[in-house]
Amino acid sequence: MIRRFLLVLACLAGVWLARPSVAEQPNLILINVDDLGYSDTEPYGSKVNRTPNLIRMATEGRKLTSHYAAPVCSPSRAALMTGCYPKRSLPIPHVLFPAAAVGLNPQEITIAELLKQAGYVTTAIGKWHLGDQPEFLPTRQGFDHYFGIPYSNDMGPPEDGSKSNPGQPIPKRKPNAPNSQQSETGIRGLDQPPLPLLEDETVVERVRADDQATITRRYTERAVTFIRENRDHPFFLYLPHSAVHFPHYPAQKFRHTSPTGLLGNWVEEVDWSVGQILDTVRDLGLSEKTLVVFTSDNGGPVNQGAHNAPLRGSKDSTLEGGIRTCTIAWWPGHVPAGTSTDAITTMMDIMPTFVTLAGGTVPTDRRIDGVNITSVLTGQASAKPPRDTFHFFRGLKLEAVRSGPWKLHLEKGQLYDLSHDIGESLDVSKDHPEVVSRLRELASAMDKDLGIDGKGSGCRPLGRVSDAEPLIERDGTIRKGFEPR
Repeated sequence: MIRRFLLVLACLAGVWLARPSVAEQPNLILINVDDLGYSDTEPYGSKVNRTPNLIRMATEGRKLTSHYAAPVCSPSRAALMTGCYPKRSLPIPHVLFPAAAVGLNPQEITIAELLKQAGYVTTAIGKWHLGDQPEFLPTRQGFDHYFGIPYSNDMGPPEDGSKSNPGQPIPKRKPNAPNSQQSETGIRGLDQPPLPLLEDETVVERVRADDQATITRRYTERAVTFIRENRDHPFFLYLPHSAVHFPHYPAQKFRHTSPTGLLGNWVEEVDWSVGQILDTVRDLGLSEKTLVVFTSDNGGPVNQGAHNAPLRGSKDSTLEGGIRTCTIAWWPGHVPAGTSTDAITTMMDIMPTFVTLAGGTVPTDRRIDGVNITSVLTGQASAKPPRDTFHFFRGLKLEAVRSGPWKLHLEKGQLYDLSHDIGESLDVSKDHPEVVSRLRELASAMDKDLGIDGKGSGCRPLGRVSDAEPLIERDGTIRKGFEPR
């Protein structure tokens, strides 16, 4: 608490006179889809899923075609919140599960906290996935309000529809066999507790199959209401959809609209949601003062029907298909319409970019790996690319390094020229030994910071609690303090 108070005072003292007026501060909206494939939307090549609103967004905005997230959910969201490599701010081997004893450390300074200090109203609507214990929730990390499921929609019991698509068999527990595992990162397996829907820090619903089919609409309605209620005030809307993560639950009205089945149906419902958000911004006359970024938290899972072509690989890998995401920026009058860029941008660049645009101050008391990519968004042709290098972590392991067009997979020494081969199909390491050597030097330098495998000296402490409990017990009992009032 004292740290946050001092931080507020420092920010007020340092930037008050330089802060843009309310009229100049752009509204900021980030739409983050879960597990969306690189080519599952029309702007990125889909020939089967109809996404007219994303087509319009790209026509009026700019595609970021070399935008990197992380291979899986929690690390990607940590990068977004803190502006750091996930391994620096959330050093875990994979993702967080229900009742995790660890989460994003409350001592981390999030994008929401910084924007709030710059005078913004902040809200998060959707999937959080950075810890479900009270200390880790969005309302403790700079968001005025939160509405959503605090982790993935598959992290509930089979009987509630969390482990299978609609119409598919429900997985059965095995008698006399362990059906769950529990570690400091939470409970996994068939015996996970029920999915909670939170309003701030109150459990308002146990999410079952029928509820999952309404969640995209409910998130969208909340988001539209938030925009309308805050039209006269700078706002930050973080809208991380539960869609299109497995199990796939499009609303009934969207089922059978896509030949690719439930996943394609849900992609099309997400497109509807994007249209609702953009139409609201347009109707309120806020287009030229609202930056909207649409992205995904990682590449799509090919084994569940996602499409990442022409990229190779799938979610949970550091091949391009696992970590490069379909990203669009929209801000009429500022972001050049109908353009694209292959400049390297990342999820951790969002924080310093949004905070700078808001007139806030990026923390200087800790390492921030993200960079301000405003010049990329606005298409400043003469500007030097803000980022040349990116390190590909999968959990705690550094698996690849990119510098300019060159990407080296460290274990097998495979080198790819992404300027001509984004599908990583032709290993050119034998033709460019000097490039291989240079990229290995970049990896060695990172070993002295975050470490190539395991936790390096630059990894910051996880948040940790000693009494982690599910928000809803398996018998339906709501945790004390989270009951509806």
